[in-house]
Amino acid sequence: MQIVTDILGNVFALGPIAAMLGASILGVFIGALPGLNPVMAIALLLPLTYSMEPLIALGMVAGIYNGSMYGGAIPAILLRIPGTPAAIATTFDGYPMAQQGQAARALKIACWSSAIGGAASAIALMTIGPILARATLAFGPAEYFWIAMFGMASIGVLVGRDAAKGLMAAVLGLLLGTVGLDQLSGVPRFTFGEPWLLGGLDLIVILVGLYALPPVIALAEDADLKGLSAADLKLESVKVPWSEVRGMVPTWLRSSLIGIGVGILPGAGGNIAAFLSYNATKSASKDPESFGKGNPLGVAAAECGNNSDNAASMIPALTLGIPGNVVAALVLGALLIHGLQPGPQLFHQNPGLVGGFMLQMLLTSLLILAVGGAAATRIFAQVQRLPGVLLVPTILVLMVVGVYVINGRPVDLWVMFAAGVAGYFLEKVEVPLAPIVLGLILGPMAEQSVRRALLISRGDVTELVTRPLSAVIAVTTVALILWPLVRAAMRRRAKGVR
Repeated sequence: MQIVTDILGNVFALGPIAAMLGASILGVFIGALPGLNPVMAIALLLPLTYSMEPLIALGMVAGIYNGSMYGGAIPAILLRIPGTPAAIATTFDGYPMAQQGQAARALKIACWSSAIGGAASAIALMTIGPILARATLAFGPAEYFWIAMFGMASIGVLVGRDAAKGLMAAVLGLLLGTVGLDQLSGVPRFTFGEPWLLGGLDLIVILVGLYALPPVIALAEDADLKGLSAADLKLESVKVPWSEVRGMVPTWLRSSLIGIGVGILPGAGGNIAAFLSYNATKSASKDPESFGKGNPLGVAAAECGNNSDNAASMIPALTLGIPGNVVAALVLGALLIHGLQPGPQLFHQNPGLVGGFMLQMLLTSLLILAVGGAAATRIFAQVQRLPGVLLVPTILVLMVVGVYVINGRPVDLWVMFAAGVAGYFLEKVEVPLAPIVLGLILGPMAEQSVRRALLISRGDVTELVTRPLSAVIAVTTVALILWPLVRAAMRRRAKGVR
């Protein structure tokens, strides 16, 4: 009981409260600016935390993390430009809702869903974190390989109208993921003698190009000189009926569980959680055809899924010292800066600090309701009132500045423009872009995992399917890939009967 009292007293002191509030506001703005991301912000913040108290530093990390994850939904909904990689799935239905004059409604749903997902993730971290962390010990390289394959297959098959195009897009992402040094042997691959390619293609650069440039080109083509009116945006007194809120509860529950499950798997992330949550909601819907055309459940699933990954990714980081994602790795760095060793003993040696950080993850998730509701809906939604011809140069400047500051390399700008032009023409032939990004993310993970599994088994391929967990995931993946063929055969048979 004394520990709980100490935690509450330390967290609700003036310094940590101010740090959480200020960082949450900053996080929303960072997430809302295309090209910027929480990883960049937290990495820049870490050197400044040397002189801070641990809970103030960790409170700032929690605020920026949770705030930016919601902030990424703002440009995703208004401009179809995901502010963070985890907001890609939010564009599927968020942007169509904005085009239909429901931008404020979509932002409000995203705000609620982000807060609920983040709060659920923080509660999981506080209650069942150590138990869930132990479960990850059962996963070896073979399991991680099949998890990566399942993620790519699910997106390739379920996103877009043509499963074959989706799978081809995933393969293209896999090819892009092979560029750079081989992580196991150190041999350069597809670098063409260019030193800047040794580190591989930067995900943020490709992401900004694929998802930011095509809509900019479309805006330039439309040559909109008027923009939308305030009436079209419907920003005033936007209320979501209680019946609709009640209908979102199953989606929130499902997406929270998926996000928490993905979060505790090292190497996964909010983007995977968002995609899987979106696909699960679409599969469970009685009207799956409405997804991608402005279904509010699509926004709720994506935002709840990517935010419920946040605190869950800290579970293996705090209990095992294994970061669940890049942000979790930065949190480990923040702990080490203050002389704290992450791992199983952290909970016993520093219960007050760990408990305080867990509570901060919960509080900053709930702060989204205040920060997001006040700032995002009334300020950022106004972006759509600008004429399209003004948005084009504005977005281009943000893209160029955001991409250039990542590595400080002019060549990244050319990569961004090349990815954007490719994305523009791929959309023209109805090839989905999401599988490309997921292939780029999961490809290296799948390759390294399968090679490690074969090294451990001394080249025995059966090791990939003989372990119980890997066998279950493998069968599920194959079934998912074959499902479109089975469904098409059933439809042809039904037409033949008629």
